[in-house]
Amino acid sequence: MSELSESSEPPGSPRPSEPSEPVEPPGPTQPSEADALGLEGVELRPVARVILLDPDDRILLVHGFEPDDPADAWWFTPGGGVEGGETREEAALREVAEETGITDVELGPVIWQRVCSFPFDGRRWDQDEWYYLARTKQTATSLTGLTGLEQRSVAGLRWWTSSELSAARETVYPTRLAELLRTLLDEGPPSVPVVLAPEIA
Repeated sequence: MSELSESSEPPGSPRPSEPSEPVEPPGPTQPSEADALGLEGVELRPVARVILLDPDDRILLVHGFEPDDPADAWWFTPGGGVEGGETREEAALREVAEETGITDVELGPVIWQRVCSFPFDGRRWDQDEWYYLARTKQTATSLTGLTGLEQRSVAGLRWWTSSELSAARETVYPTRLAELLRTLLDEGPPSVPVVLAPEIA
């Protein structure tokens, strides 16, 4: 189970450097991770996600749930699928605007990558996710830009401190986000994207 959007995705402090998007390999991305999930030959959906931090190093997360089972809920990072001919960077900015109402965003580099597969809203989503580091001074949020699917599966938004996230007992995606965020805040963005363990639900 993981994250969402109808055409996108089911539901010292670092400062971003100039955006630097890794070169997309041919065919399904991260083949070894996809193979580990039993997804050999499956075309993975390209997804852009955003680790959005405010001036106090809080991270913005979306509270999502299964449309037919609101008790099945989790928190996840803003983002979703690449549409049309847009780049992942363009998809990242569009998704943040749609899901959070925040448009004043300084997009930085890709810091993590993850292959995942999960059921949501009656179908399975097989995804190749790139996580961008981003900063904003705009902390007011809005859910008015949500798609139809998101309106049926998003409960709200919340800014989390690193300590709050570490103490959270709720389900959060990606797995180990609290640990990953703490490392990011302590050490800054990695020189090359870190490939996270693949996940299947």
